[in-house]
Amino acid sequence: VPLRVCHQEIVKFDLEIKAAVQDIRDCPGPLSALTELNAAVKEKFRHLRGCIQELEQMAKEQDKESEKQALLREVENHKKQMLSNQAAWRKANLACKIAIDNSEKDELLQGRDSLRQRKTTKESLAESASNITESLMSISRMMSQQVQQSEETVQTLANSSRTILEANEEFKSMSGTIQLGRKLITKYNRRELTDKLLIFLALALFLATVLYILKKRLFPFL
Repeated sequence: VPLRVCHQEIVKFDLEIKAAVQDIRDCPGPLSALTELNAAVKEKFRHLRGCIQELEQMAKEQDKESEKQALLREVENHKKQMLSNQAAWRKANLACKIAIDNSEKDELLQGRDSLRQRKTTKESLAESASNITESLMSISRMMSQQVQQSEETVQTLANSSRTILEANEEFKSMSGTIQLGRKLITKYNRRELTDKLLIFLALALFLATVLYILKKRLFPFL
């Protein structure tokens, strides 16, 4: 039973070590995470080494030479597998450290690029703010000119309004004068008609008187 348990423990730790080595190979960092993985792998190697040593001790204690040699060959295979795992572990650590170093370099470069971009952005914002300020000042000047023009227009309209009111008053005065003149003309026309009628009547009376006198002088017998 102890021999079977020892075999199971060796297989279990071998598989766990392979899985841990793969985790190290895939580790994105940081170095603290890699350190924790390596500590776990070291512990598994310690247990695996202990199990192999225990199996080797059991092999030496076997009574039958054939069983002894078979177990020793198995121990050698486990040792070779453990060495292979150790080599894979070292390669995985090397690859992981290179990847972490490259990642840190990329982050550093990105940080520098980010600083340059921030500097460029600040300069761009400052330039934009300056342009906006200049535009606002230009708009303010234009608005001031528009206000001044509006004031002049209002003043002109006020002057025009006064002129129109004065003209309206003069027109009203002239309208009264015209109406008075119309009344006088109508009155004079009527008087002229009356005068003509009186003159006509006087002339008719005069002619009648002349005819009457001529009649009495020339034809007294009539």
